[in-house]
Amino acid sequence: METQTRPSAAISSPPLGQVLLEAKLISLDQLQQAEELQRSRGVGIGAILIENGWVSPESLAMALSLHLNLPIIDLKRHVPQATALGMIPEAVAREHMLLPLDLIDDSLAVVMEDPSDIRVIEELTAHSGKIVTPMVGVRSDIKTAIDMFYKASGAIEKEIAEFTPFVDQEQQQEGPRRIDLTAEDPVVRAVDLMLEEAVQDRASDIHISPERDAVKIRYRIDGVMRETLTLPRGSYQPMLSRIKVLAGMNIAESRRPQDGQFSVVVGGDENFFRVATSDTTWGEMAVLRVLGRSETILDLAGLGFDPRSLETFQRPIQAPFGMVLVAGPTGSGKTTTLYAAVNQLDHKRKNIMTIEDPVEYNFTGVNQIQVNRAADITFGSGLRAIMRLDPDVILVGEIRDRETAETAIQAALTGHLVLSSIHANDSPGALFRLGNLGVENHLMASAVTGIVSQRLVRMICPHCKVERTTRPEDHVFLPPSEEQLTSFHEGEGCNFCTQRGYKGRTGEFEVMPLREELRQLLLQGASTTEIKSAAVAQGMTPMFEEGMRKVRAGITTPQEVVHNVYTME
Repeated sequence: METQTRPSAAISSPPLGQVLLEAKLISLDQLQQAEELQRSRGVGIGAILIENGWVSPESLAMALSLHLNLPIIDLKRHVPQATALGMIPEAVAREHMLLPLDLIDDSLAVVMEDPSDIRVIEELTAHSGKIVTPMVGVRSDIKTAIDMFYKASGAIEKEIAEFTPFVDQEQQQEGPRRIDLTAEDPVVRAVDLMLEEAVQDRASDIHISPERDAVKIRYRIDGVMRETLTLPRGSYQPMLSRIKVLAGMNIAESRRPQDGQFSVVVGGDENFFRVATSDTTWGEMAVLRVLGRSETILDLAGLGFDPRSLETFQRPIQAPFGMVLVAGPTGSGKTTTLYAAVNQLDHKRKNIMTIEDPVEYNFTGVNQIQVNRAADITFGSGLRAIMRLDPDVILVGEIRDRETAETAIQAALTGHLVLSSIHANDSPGALFRLGNLGVENHLMASAVTGIVSQRLVRMICPHCKVERTTRPEDHVFLPPSEEQLTSFHEGEGCNFCTQRGYKGRTGEFEVMPLREELRQLLLQGASTTEIKSAAVAQGMTPMFEEGMRKVRAGITTPQEVVHNVYTME
């Protein structure tokens, strides 16, 4: 009967504020202010204390554990059972910052930020019909665990089960006849749940791939594909049609590639999704790119720039004219860097115009044009049109052909600031890529003011980061210059990173301003190696070296740097 005494122990305990006051973690004045804010805002006192910096989440949990004689649960290591999660609605868990952990006989174990709250425990008992055994957890861990474990996957499968299990061949060819769906339709709810789960999991892409007898749904998270769901084949056509309707695409067309865009509100924030479809052997495949809002784009300092490299990069983008290039392979974050650069410019005093394929984020005060080949709007023709609209700053989504390259160079030479991306392995390589597109060296030397080359690397999960000594086998992937590395950090793997040891990504950058010496080398026809050596002599930090600095700082691992950054020279 021990499990029955724990709730009563929590109920008979003093309020949380009194607990912290007796533990001398807060002052009487802070407690009184927090209680006043609690009455006016209707939120937990623990959240107010943490928000104002009067107590840390860890200190709060430790004080409660000692005072109430309840265990602290490390949610990085404990996985909640699905049965327990099903007893408490997600809205209740988020409102009171708690997580149902396990069902043992007739007792429901619940990890709580504030186990001394009698009313919450009574509410949990009413929801579950079980005796509640409270345990202590750290607020930030509970919040992350709620996002992690209240998955929509089970709910999606439940909604899918309500679909018509078989779709005849005629319907598959002609497409669904009914498109006037309501919010209560199972297909609508299933798609909404899938989008919500992708946003909560920080996915950058959703892949819906039909196979012979099933449909695979995969998310790309931190650059890595993860299989999330396998659904019955009969669910494929209704879900695809719903997505097409949202994106304004032709649901009757299945053989030709299509693209579109739509937005939905998830967790109170508007999120944009860019959709592309194409016919495959087993039917149309759809990929949804998950895009945030322009307001949420990080500034340049938040992208991972070294302070000195950031200062070097900011000079040319604040200049009145010239061309600034961002180089790297597909998926290296070039567009994000360009948008962050545009975000720093004065939108009110300057006429900023863009030509993009497609427009991924909408900016207030920026005139954006999207490539539309059916209307004969290409990068080249769009850029020529922009030149007649009195621009101060021009963002070109990508320089991929001779016409665009030459027009962009002329724009930079005639007093405009031009920002663009280009596919190249490193900063000097961007110059030679322009040369391959037909731009002459003397024009590049006059127009280009700065180049940044970049890659993305995964960051070590902060919840399971540990330091370990370098082993002999580690030197296989380290160049000779890094053999002195005696230890580095890595992630052990925990619930918060799905046992992968990484969570989130950051950029590695190589910033090369075109100073006079480099311009002379370019005019003389120097090689990429000669230009890079001269740039390093002038103070440029090579991308690999910047990556190893992040390794020493405990941000990423040597394996990530070598895999994503290191190139043989």
